[in-house]
Amino acid sequence: MESELSKVAVSIYQKAKKGNYYCGDSYYYKETDKEFVCALADGLGSGELASDSSQAVMDMIEKYPDLSIESIIKKCNEALLGKRGVVLGILKIDFYQNTYSYSSIGNIGVITIDREGHRSRNIPLAGYLAGYPRKLRVSHGKAEEGMVFLMFSDGVHDRKLSAKHTSTRNVKVITEQYKEFYGESRDDDTTLIALKYK
Repeated sequence: MESELSKVAVSIYQKAKKGNYYCGDSYYYKETDKEFVCALADGLGSGELASDSSQAVMDMIEKYPDLSIESIIKKCNEALLGKRGVVLGILKIDFYQNTYSYSSIGNIGVITIDREGHRSRNIPLAGYLAGYPRKLRVSHGKAEEGMVFLMFSDGVHDRKLSAKHTSTRNVKVITEQYKEFYGESRDDDTTLIALKYK
């Protein structure tokens, strides 16, 4: 699935774990005049209950996309009371400041690739969200035109997102190549979101 927004190009590859109808991964993104927000959650376990938890978090982010990352995560925690937990990654790009920020809890990976092709892989906080307060870490950086961001659930093995497969600036090509090479070997729900800041 691709969409050409005015400031950010988005391409997404998503598939449920082999044999499952429900995908436990959910995502949401939105662009406004001021900023872009993208979130990816993976419900613990798999199947319908995992899908229910990750979708509850996305519904909350859709309601409050303008809040800070810290405040969004607090709201997401509230949505998880009585549900299975989730791991969660949120990325924001501020168009006025030309900056980006992200936070990742559990095994949602974020890779940034600058215009020169230098890659930086985040180290997510261990654990998951499950309705109780927890420490957060938000990383910040300068958003440059042509930067690529990759967000992915643990169904994507980051070794497979090698420089060879992500050297292009075309986000559709990145997700298509991943699907072509690795789409059939799914031992978990798989979501890969490729974004380019234009």
